[in-house]
Amino acid sequence: MSCAVALPTALAMRTFRAVNRLFNVSVSRFREQFEAGLRASVPGTVVRHRQYRPEPHPSANTSGGRKAGTGPSLREFIRRAPEHGAAEEEVPPPYLSGVGVSGGGRRVYFETYGCQMNVNDTEIAWSILQKNGYLKASSCTEVNYINIVSFNFREKAEQTIWNRLKQLASLKSKRTKSQVPLKIGILGCMAERLKEEILEKEKLVDVLAGPDSYRDLPRLLMVAETGQKAVNLLLSLDETYADVMPVQINSETKSAFVSVMRGCNNMCSYCIVPFTRGRERSRPISSIVQEIRMLSDQGVKEVTLLGQNVNSYCDTSEVTFHMKEPTHLSRGFSTIYRNKGGGLRFADLLDQVSRIDPEMRIRFTSPHPKDFPDEVLQLIQERANICKQIHLPAQSGSTAVLKAMRRGYTREAYLELVEHIRRIIPGVSLSSDFIAGFCEETEDDHLQTISLLRRVRYNVGYLFAYSMRKKTHSYHRLQDSIPAIVKQRRLEELITVFREEAAKLNSELIGTEQLVLVEGASKRTKLELCGRSDGNIKVIFPNVEVPCDSSSGMLVPIRSGDYISVQITSASSQSLKGTPICHTTLNNSAKLIAKQLRAVGSGQ
Repeated sequence: MSCAVALPTALAMRTFRAVNRLFNVSVSRFREQFEAGLRASVPGTVVRHRQYRPEPHPSANTSGGRKAGTGPSLREFIRRAPEHGAAEEEVPPPYLSGVGVSGGGRRVYFETYGCQMNVNDTEIAWSILQKNGYLKASSCTEVNYINIVSFNFREKAEQTIWNRLKQLASLKSKRTKSQVPLKIGILGCMAERLKEEILEKEKLVDVLAGPDSYRDLPRLLMVAETGQKAVNLLLSLDETYADVMPVQINSETKSAFVSVMRGCNNMCSYCIVPFTRGRERSRPISSIVQEIRMLSDQGVKEVTLLGQNVNSYCDTSEVTFHMKEPTHLSRGFSTIYRNKGGGLRFADLLDQVSRIDPEMRIRFTSPHPKDFPDEVLQLIQERANICKQIHLPAQSGSTAVLKAMRRGYTREAYLELVEHIRRIIPGVSLSSDFIAGFCEETEDDHLQTISLLRRVRYNVGYLFAYSMRKKTHSYHRLQDSIPAIVKQRRLEELITVFREEAAKLNSELIGTEQLVLVEGASKRTKLELCGRSDGNIKVIFPNVEVPCDSSSGMLVPIRSGDYISVQITSASSQSLKGTPICHTTLNNSAKLIAKQLRAVGSGQ
């Protein structure tokens, strides 16, 4: 009996597979012939394959999705050709687009923690929600949703967010039935990395959205209103939000962050970014230029280009661009991934964005030291509106520790790059990142980092004690063997040395004139204003009226977004103080800045 049943079943399965192969081949041949005919009829047309987005089946239940047992028909696999000369629209699938989901005037409040990339993520998320009918709240009192854009690179920052979640949970529990129900969301890196703890252990959060799922936020918020947990933590190989124009949370500011790429391929052993933000992909250069033009029209005076490894930018979206030349790395540097070929590089991006508005400053962060070919350095030196300031993360001064970190360079290669940069850009301002107490770091390794700080002398530094993150290479392969008390002691020693050298560097600027972009009132008193120099050093000066230019006697007030020439009178490791001289422009100050940089670079 069993044989009688098994034989027809096996035969049926073979027949099904044969028909299925025939069907797949037929569809494949049809598509090839169709696209060949389209290219022949419309010269220059490029046919791109969109993600599958089925049309409603005739038997589909339009009130609540497809009926059980129904599926896509053959016509859903065949795209209609665009009309002659029309560009094909790339349409995202409905579960990522938020199409048809309206916020209905519900109010959203954002809290942002961590790096500049999270600030930009907040602006992207708000842009998407705003287009879907949501309103922005100025406080977390009478709102429908509180979204925390999170960062979990360091343990202290992560603990801050846990503490804040507990505060919000208390606020949520105190809401009465007559008040607006409160839903809490976690967006970004922390949502992706700690999903189990957030959803199961703490049970404080209603919405979890990873850094590649912000398009899905309108739907996720609607799902949360039904009392369910709404989660989308899928990472993407191609999401760059190129078509989303971020909406600045603070419309009064005259500076902006523009994301040019997402993710990272470097796989440094301590870093969680490749696991929370995915693999590296660059945004098309045309969309970046469009966004910066829009910011220029809005009066923004400074743009910072953002990426986890911003200077490895490589735009391969241009179908007419066929260059196969490989990436040029800094001398003595290597990567663990295959060298890139083709595409528009970071030098091309800097060239194009710096031409948009000569009175707009251009900065970028965070770069990797391996991606500083001479064409990038020379462009920084030549363009008046590209700031003469470079972030050059070292992480450690020990070759042994750098190898354990999988940084791809030695201490000697890093120092050679520093000297090379200072030859091409005299007086350049350098900043860096350092980690104290990395896995198995010896006292001698620590002393080598101290000596690197003294030798290079950074204007700005970001120094942290090591905290191990799950999923990273170091978590699986290395021992976090340094006691917390030793990490803290080493960190304090690094901070002390950094401040000593920064104070010496900044004191060399006393008596010089610095071009300062005014940010607003000083935190300590409204009688003083605060801004940033070209080297990204904080400058504080009195809030007084000054001449409208260097040759005029007409006094005018100083406002946020103004360029002011300031004579430096004192300095510390953290900031400069000075006297405002006059209003100026970036171009008018370019020659003065170049002269001063050459003087500082030569030690005069």
